[in-house]
Amino acid sequence: MLWFLTSVALLLGGYFIYGAFVERVFDIKTERQTPAYAQRDGVDYLPMKKRKVYLIQLLNIAGVGPIFGPIMGALYGPAAMLWIVLGCIFAGATHDYFSGMLSVRNGGASVPSIVGRYLGNTARHFMNLFALVLLILVGVVFVSAPAGMLTNLINDQTGLTVTLGMMVIFIFAYYIIATIVPIDKIIGRLYPFFGALLIFMSVGLITAVAFSSEHQVMGSFAMSDMFTNMNPNDLPLWPALFITIACGAISGFHATQSPLMARCMENEANGRFVFYGAMIGEGVIALIWCAIALSFFGNIDGLQEAVANGGPGNVVYTSSFGLLGVFGGILAFLGVVILPITSGDTAFRSSRLILAEYFNFDQKPIRNRLIVALPIFLIGGILTQVDFGIIWRYFGFANQTTAVFMLWTASAYLLRHNKLHWITSVPALFMTTVVVTFIMNSSTLGFGLPMALSTGLGVIAAVGIITLLITRYKGIGDDTVDPELVAVENIDVVCQPTQSEV
Repeated sequence: MLWFLTSVALLLGGYFIYGAFVERVFDIKTERQTPAYAQRDGVDYLPMKKRKVYLIQLLNIAGVGPIFGPIMGALYGPAAMLWIVLGCIFAGATHDYFSGMLSVRNGGASVPSIVGRYLGNTARHFMNLFALVLLILVGVVFVSAPAGMLTNLINDQTGLTVTLGMMVIFIFAYYIIATIVPIDKIIGRLYPFFGALLIFMSVGLITAVAFSSEHQVMGSFAMSDMFTNMNPNDLPLWPALFITIACGAISGFHATQSPLMARCMENEANGRFVFYGAMIGEGVIALIWCAIALSFFGNIDGLQEAVANGGPGNVVYTSSFGLLGVFGGILAFLGVVILPITSGDTAFRSSRLILAEYFNFDQKPIRNRLIVALPIFLIGGILTQVDFGIIWRYFGFANQTTAVFMLWTASAYLLRHNKLHWITSVPALFMTTVVVTFIMNSSTLGFGLPMALSTGLGVIAAVGIITLLITRYKGIGDDTVDPELVAVENIDVVCQPTQSEV
């Protein structure tokens, strides 16, 4: 239990200490009018209270990633918890803060436009395509995963017969409605209830483990195990662990979600709580499920058997009902199910906004929203027929690659403003090495090269990028025109909203 409590304390300390440092480096302007007021349209741009924006941000970013990822990562042993803590504080939360605040500074722009502004027009076009692919993959994953879990819950607990296809159609119907209506009509109203389920799930399960005489939190592991690869399938810890545990430590998907709340934030001073803080909250969720996976089944072999018998969804189901009984298990299980649903709807919403922004297509009329959204849902529906394991592998790689792009974008921004770029450049260097090594070494997704060669290529790619950025952008200044950079209007309105607007 001490390991878990220490890890949570480090995450909270990271928010108050390192989060405040990141905020100072960014240099917030409390007098600057945010896009929620400057571009208010009643659909996607409208001001919301800080706590509501935080809750929506947390539910937007916390899909099955901070649950399934840490469960699969736990197969490597307690090293998974170490990566969750360090990755969340220094990489993930910093990534989320800059993806949100750079959107605020650029009129609520989506991640491709932000990438284009600071890395160039070619990067913008690539990122538009890559972000759309990622978001559709996320939407598919966050349809298939909750559909499967709900089907099992209903069939096992009620005696009714519900098919997976029926649940997929039901969830897709909800996603279509949530994607096209104003953000405060469904997302703004349902998420507080969903948040209550999330809190019950998180607090209830870890409390049950803590007071269980049978399942001691991390009781069978020694401190030396923190640095030991315990994977029963002999899978290498490097770089697979850093791809497997995505959303619980760092996730590029979050960069696609942060602009949604950047369009609803009342003041730049709320950014650390909303963006950095939501990632810390997700890190706590990831720690809870990693601790449960390492504790409930007794040892790594027991966890491996549970995963083999039904994947991470079976781990969630078995542990929820085993720790909290039928009623508590249903509530906790529903708390898990709502996470992918509350990320799936915003994934499709983000893809609609990215497409509309790229083609400059007005989204105020509902007809225009439908024109953009329906083809996206058609593609997503087709992809639900593909094996979930295949979709998940591509999602993991695309997710971390998107994070790399966002981190380098933040570094370019800091370099151009003569600020401390290393707070984003160091995690960018590390994650670039991770994704390049993974794709070069993977025999299923990549080139199947030897690990030593793959790692060397990853290091070369990371060093090459940072050298290029420092050479090109350091000291350029935001007012200096670089003809190779895309011309994106810099919306930095320095004025307060009027009293009537408030």
